[in-house]
Amino acid sequence: MNKDRTKKITMEKADEEKVAETRAQTTEAAPGADSAASLFAAPGNIYSAILSRNEAVKDAKRLKDFLELRDKYVRKKVLFKDPLFPADDSSLYYNQKFPLKLVWKRPSEICKNPQFIVGGANRTDICQGDLGDCWLLAAIACLTLSETLLYRVVPADQSFSENYAGIFHFQFWRYGEWVDVVVDDRLPTSNNHLVFTRSGNKNEFWSALLEKAYAKLHGTYEALKGGNTLEAMEDFTGGVTEFYEISDAPREIYNIMKKALNRGSLMGCSIDSLVPSASETKTDTGLVRGHAYSVTAVEQGKQEDGSDTRIRLVRLRDPWGVAPPPSRMSCDWSSLATSEQDQQRLKPVEAGEFWMGFEEFQQTFTKLEICNLTPDALQDDELLKWDVSVNEGRWVRGCSAGGCRNYPDTFWTNPQYRLRLTEEDDDEPDHGEKGCTVVVALMQKGRRRERCTGGTLLTIGFAIYEMHGNKQHLPKDFFLYTASKARCKSYINLREVTERFCLSPGEYVIVPSTFDPNNESDFILRVFSEKTSTSELSGAVIEADPCVLPKSEDEESDEEKQFRAMFQQIAGDDMQINAKELRSVFNKLLTKYKGLKTEGFSLDSCRSMIALMDTDGTGRLNLEEFKHLWSKIQQWKLIFSRYDRDKSSSISSFEMRNAVADAGFQLNPQLHDIIAMRYASEHLYLDFDSYICCLVRLEGMFRAFKAFDIDGDGIIKLNSLEWLQLTMYA
Repeated sequence: MNKDRTKKITMEKADEEKVAETRAQTTEAAPGADSAASLFAAPGNIYSAILSRNEAVKDAKRLKDFLELRDKYVRKKVLFKDPLFPADDSSLYYNQKFPLKLVWKRPSEICKNPQFIVGGANRTDICQGDLGDCWLLAAIACLTLSETLLYRVVPADQSFSENYAGIFHFQFWRYGEWVDVVVDDRLPTSNNHLVFTRSGNKNEFWSALLEKAYAKLHGTYEALKGGNTLEAMEDFTGGVTEFYEISDAPREIYNIMKKALNRGSLMGCSIDSLVPSASETKTDTGLVRGHAYSVTAVEQGKQEDGSDTRIRLVRLRDPWGVAPPPSRMSCDWSSLATSEQDQQRLKPVEAGEFWMGFEEFQQTFTKLEICNLTPDALQDDELLKWDVSVNEGRWVRGCSAGGCRNYPDTFWTNPQYRLRLTEEDDDEPDHGEKGCTVVVALMQKGRRRERCTGGTLLTIGFAIYEMHGNKQHLPKDFFLYTASKARCKSYINLREVTERFCLSPGEYVIVPSTFDPNNESDFILRVFSEKTSTSELSGAVIEADPCVLPKSEDEESDEEKQFRAMFQQIAGDDMQINAKELRSVFNKLLTKYKGLKTEGFSLDSCRSMIALMDTDGTGRLNLEEFKHLWSKIQQWKLIFSRYDRDKSSSISSFEMRNAVADAGFQLNPQLHDIIAMRYASEHLYLDFDSYICCLVRLEGMFRAFKAFDIDGDGIIKLNSLEWLQLTMYA
């Protein structure tokens, strides 16, 4: 197993963010892949869970859809061929052609009497082939240690005999929901042997088909080369994983472990190998480096002699079924068993299971990994549950991809999520004051599937700020003068960044971001708390309160007399102008602004202006309409100058958010993203024409909506003709 290198770069200023880069996505397996393989080795009976009602309904529909498709081919007596993942090179690779000549075969062509699962699924069913995806296989091995988890991903009622039609299905958690992936059973072979994952039993195929379904989920088999085992673990459970270097773990790590097990979380630990050659060698304690041990329980109590010294124990299990020498195992668990029920509960019963003192555990092991199961994965009435809120978002270049705090001019433009914590945890902490335990998990979406187009994992992270009562998007000055209350330890190019905090009850804002500005990606932000909490996107309200123009005096000013003369000269006797004539008038007027470098308004902009001010539906403007329009443009010009600090006659697409707000428009983040994509140049700037055109369109659309919203309830109903009239003329 390859040892990944991790590079950390600390920025010069103490208050700047750090970035850590991992090569987990370019190596065969992430560090501790074998460690992750044992995370699910806790006693199976703790996961005898029931699916939630809503998820059960969705499961029933997914199963119904699959069965209908399968039965269709059974009736036709035709074997299913998947058109979306065909048996050809397009399913194998996107870049590097496989060196062997491969033949796609169905299991019945490979062996006699093929079986889906033989004698129950176990670790020997997962043998790595010629694809560098041992990170995935380690996660699949996890599934075999809990039937509930396994059959959530691998539906058991599948066969090569009864109702066989060459079609199988598997379920994966994908960014907040479970998806059903259907595949045919044609598998790549060479010399009549499977070239990728296979079972130790030649006629067993569930693991090979599961790998194929996961490859389809990501586009190709090649997309599975290199990865982090915990990425697949999340896709198999919907959980969220926490990592701890035990030497650098929080002081309350024992309580964290205890609470995690109470919630049914999966937990494993391992001992780092100092050098690659030391992998899987025994320590002087009889434990194995580079190997994984599952944590199955933690217990504490007082000494039998009644002294105040506490006994703190950790129960471990070696998935190989091998325990260390008796001298390294603690028997103190028997002193905690004050009843026959406790005796049965605490006694190590599985092969390779043993107790160890917590202090010795800390001195012996180097890494601790926790996979917290969430309500959208499994639920059990007997287990405590995390309160979970899920928010989907997007970083858009030039608008909401502001980068980390090292970029103060744009950091504030990132999506912001308001978090409210109202209840403290029940348990008394070992140190310090009570608070609210919160786990924040930021996951970037779809990057593995985008490998075929050059996509790579972005370097991501987040910061948390305390604030009070503000539901709107916080401005730049807030972050310039306010220190973060909490943040991730470093920005890193993993699919998900996770951090645990203890915060006081109150209101906070979470700002997820990429390390550098203008890196685009979709993301999902999950917030887990022990008590009820709420999180929502800030600035979701949409309102318009554009500047009101002063009423003109009865007597014309000198400037208005000049307008009238110029207007009449161009308009003629009817005193009305069309878009082409309006452009001519405006471009003459713009010459009075000596500092404004502009080629004038485009014809399309002038058409939008007429649509805004054309109250009588003639497609032309009279003098009063023109005067109102010019007054608006003058006011908008003042706002433009405010943000055109370098006098380049353009403003940054990031600053457009402020300019729009100053003009009286309160928009949500999605609309700001649309403005940046629609009106900003490739260099992420808006010239004066684009800026004015955007504000004209905004005011026009708000005005049109208000005209249709007769009862003022914020909802309008349009037929196709009204919709086309509205959008085509705007």
